[in-house]
Formats: sequence, structure tokens, C-alpha cells
Amino acid sequence: MNYGARHVAIIMDGNGRWAAARGEPRVVGHRAGLEALRRVVRAAPSLGLEYLSVYAFSTENWKRPPEEVDALMNLLVEYLRSQIDELDREHVKMLFIGDSTALPELCQEEMERAVRRTSQNTGLKLAIAMNYGGRDEIVRAVRRVLAAGLDPAALDEGSFASHLDTADLPDPDLVIRASGEMRLSNFMLWQTAYAEIYVTPQYWPDFDGAVLQQALEVFAQRERRFGGLG
Repeated sequence: MNYGARHVAIIMDGNGRWAAARGEPRVVGHRAGLEALRRVVRAAPSLGLEYLSVYAFSTENWKRPPEEVDALMNLLVEYLRSQIDELDREHVKMLFIGDSTALPELCQEEMERAVRRTSQNTGLKLAIAMNYGGRDEIVRAVRRVLAAGLDPAALDEGSFASHLDTADLPDPDLVIRASGEMRLSNFMLWQTAYAEIYVTPQYWPDFDGAVLQQALEVFAQRERRFGGLG
């Protein structure tokens, strides 16, 4: 079924609160969040999605306790190693956005391996945001523009966007925010200028294909406006 959205971006929030509500350590919530990601990735193609972007680790997340940061990095490696066969079999093409140079070497190696293995796949494009921040992305794009020696008079929105991490992705049609928070949290600030936003009180570990479908059904009922306030 197709609801008119090509690209959905998801802010996967609420893992820690989901775990706390169950009297469990935060890492248990993060592990449950991985299961939710598996479910949503499996469901996305049947709902008409061509692109799925997920906010996994922000530039601000380094401020968390070191043991939690280490656990998140280990979970990324675990996800890539345990899911790459299925992702490849389902023709998912993996991409990563963000500044990967600050990530542990093992994470970088597994990310590069996943990108290489799935580079020829023609199914769902899955973009995982690691060490990503919207403001940081824009600053890095400006540096690329300056390094390329682009004539300022020739710079427009299209040429600037080609220097963003998401140069190979269309802008999101819909942003889904888990856990009820009413903010973008520095996610895809440039790309979401005209995206519809759907906020649900459900924590990310409770997500599945049914929740994604519900968000898309709401999206399909909206009248999208580009460029005006009317």
C-alpha cells in the first residue's frame, strides 16, 4: 500500500524511559529499540516507502555516561553484524549520515562493510544517522563549499544541498517523533523545511509496522503546502 510518502525520517526517542518504566537499565531499552528498528525496516517497503532515515546517535549524545555511549556503539556493531544478511537479502541499501570520523574504529569498519555489501541493492534505502547533528551537518557542508572554491554568486539551495550528508536522498515527506516530545532535536534541520510532522506518545521500543502505518495514514489525510503560510 502506498500513502504518498517516499521518505520518512524517524526520531527514535524514549528507549531510556521505556526501560525505566520497567525497572530496567537504559541499555535494555536501547536493545529493545533495535528490535523496533528491525520491525519498522521490514514493514517500510510494503507501506510504499523508498527511503527511511533514523536518528540513532546525535552529536549531543556524547554527553551521556561513558558506559551508555559504549553500549550504544556496541549495539550498532551488533545490529550490523546480525542483520546484514537479512538486509542484503531484502535488497536494502544502507547509508550513514553524520561525522563518522569521531566514532570508534570498529563502528567505522562495520559501517563501511555494510555500505559496500549493500551498495548495489535497489530496495529500501536505509540511512542511519550516527554522530549526527543538523547544525554540525550544515557547518560541514559550508566547509565543503569553501574547499571546493565555489563562486558565492553561483551558490543556491540546490548546489548547497549537494554538499550535505543527504545529497543522495530526497527531503523527508514525514518526520515521526517518538515519546511525545515536540521538537526536532537538531535532526535534518535543512531537509525538513516542508516535512509533515507526526508525534506519538509511544516510546520507540513499542514501534512496529502498525504504528508506522498509522502515521502514514495521518500523513495521507493532510493537505501539504509548500512555500506559503496560507
